[in-house]
Amino acid sequence: MTQKDSAQTPEELSKQNPALERLGAFVGEWDIEITSMSFHPDPSAVARGHTSFQWLERGAFLIQHSEIPNTEFPRSISVIGTDDSAETYCMLYFDSRGVSRIYRMSLSGGIWTLWREFPGFSQRFHGTFSDDNNTISAYWEKSSDGSNWERDFDLTYTRVI
Repeated sequence: MTQKDSAQTPEELSKQNPALERLGAFVGEWDIEITSMSFHPDPSAVARGHTSFQWLERGAFLIQHSEIPNTEFPRSISVIGTDDSAETYCMLYFDSRGVSRIYRMSLSGGIWTLWREFPGFSQRFHGTFSDDNNTISAYWEKSSDGSNWERDFDLTYTRVI
């Protein structure tokens, strides 16, 4: 076999990952509204921003970019993928503070969940898609001991495109 015979085109290298197909519900541009922030001096304050989800390598991974300007929320990027034999997804997260985290993720029946169990600071996220898939009502929780959970903040994602 020659080197030319073994070379693959970019199209051959980037086939849709069938395990990620259902994540197509995320693809697009979304406005974000964050409320009920436990850490904010004014718990009725509202922060607004934007997030986008797009395929990387024609569906090998899903990428999320988020930004909430003029707030204490950092800009972030996440790469979402899966293990062929896993029932869940993995989200690699990085933000403008230099924070890196790995979350487990699931999407089933219109319910989006993320969780991270780590001594001293565990987190979990629960989001519910509307019937038309154009709104996600969600919230983050945190725990310092993995047993007692505190609501961190609420979010609403509204599809723009």
